[in-house]
Amino acid sequence: MTSGMNEGGGPVAEISGMCEERFSGVWDALAANLDGGLDVGASVAVFVDGVPVVDIWGGHTDENGEVPWQRDTITNCWSLTKTMAALCTLILADRGELEFSAPVARYWPEFAAAGKSEIEVRHLLGHTAGLSGWTEPMTAEDLYDWEKATSLLGAQEPWWTPGTQSGYHALTQGYLIGEVVRRITGSTLGSFFAAEVTGPLGADFHIGLPPEEDARVAFVIPPDLPSLLDVAPLADTIAGRTLLNPPMTGAEPWVDGWRRAEIPAANGHGNARSVAQIQSVVACGGELSGTRLLSSKGCEAIFDEQANGVDHVLGPGFRLGVGYGLSSDVVPIGPRACFWGGWGGSIVVIDLDARLTVSYVMNRMASSLLGDTRGADILFAAAVGAAG
Repeated sequence: MTSGMNEGGGPVAEISGMCEERFSGVWDALAANLDGGLDVGASVAVFVDGVPVVDIWGGHTDENGEVPWQRDTITNCWSLTKTMAALCTLILADRGELEFSAPVARYWPEFAAAGKSEIEVRHLLGHTAGLSGWTEPMTAEDLYDWEKATSLLGAQEPWWTPGTQSGYHALTQGYLIGEVVRRITGSTLGSFFAAEVTGPLGADFHIGLPPEEDARVAFVIPPDLPSLLDVAPLADTIAGRTLLNPPMTGAEPWVDGWRRAEIPAANGHGNARSVAQIQSVVACGGELSGTRLLSSKGCEAIFDEQANGVDHVLGPGFRLGVGYGLSSDVVPIGPRACFWGGWGGSIVVIDLDARLTVSYVMNRMASSLLGDTRGADILFAAAVGAAG
């Protein structure tokens, strides 16, 4: 833990944990976020060769600054959960139980309805399936109902020609992938993930949070969002239909129903340590600390490019692989690196060449869908440390 005064005369944030000297810039970046009021509470982890070289946390779990963020504090990680769902599919594909080029309907026959018989599993993972939202009106509570969420998508017509362009499947991707996993394994995605990933690794990440874990949760602090008047012009666009149905405020994880449900695109609970630990399996060629979850070749499936250009929801500049974002001019992370971010600012970057994983998870949400300058500063500092 460190304390003192910064150059402006104010207090330096108290940060706990371990940080190798060459990564001191990561410590400084987190301290700057906390001191500057950009963060309320946050955790950062850097793993190299599957070993933690940075594992730090600081700030508070509440906006009033009364409850310190602890080593085992967890929070809703939003779309970082998508990387966990994607890892489950990589494992199944590596076992020969799933083919990314196979039609979804091979595993989920009802999905062939409404002209979707040719949609492939890779289209779900690359956000190119044309099902980025629901046509039928949805509420946040409907997201707890797996059967409703998946059956509506199974019956729905695509919003664009599948495979031709991406459109960020912000909430739907988890149900689409999860139903494929359920049809193959007989287990829900959250159960499969717990049995095949977090159990063997001893990792503290949950898709469907048991009530006994609630005491450790730092509830997210919702962002300032545009008014309904400001977003009205989006209503008839693919982006609007994706992001406004159901309408979300960011406060959804405060509700018991949200935490108990399995929403594999958005409601995973963990911290930077658990995110980096799990995704280090990918960075290290499928094996972590003697536990092999998939082969090195199985990890390479991520880099099969699915989309590169203008995304219907995210806009220009995103290059997408199988389940992860890939390096692009907008996100220049390296030729064999992949990433994803969560609504509000959390992010993970995995570099297979450097065998490096960097994760940042916080409770104060910005309005951005996929990261902001807080995480970018931490990623830059980690890259400098890794190069040194």
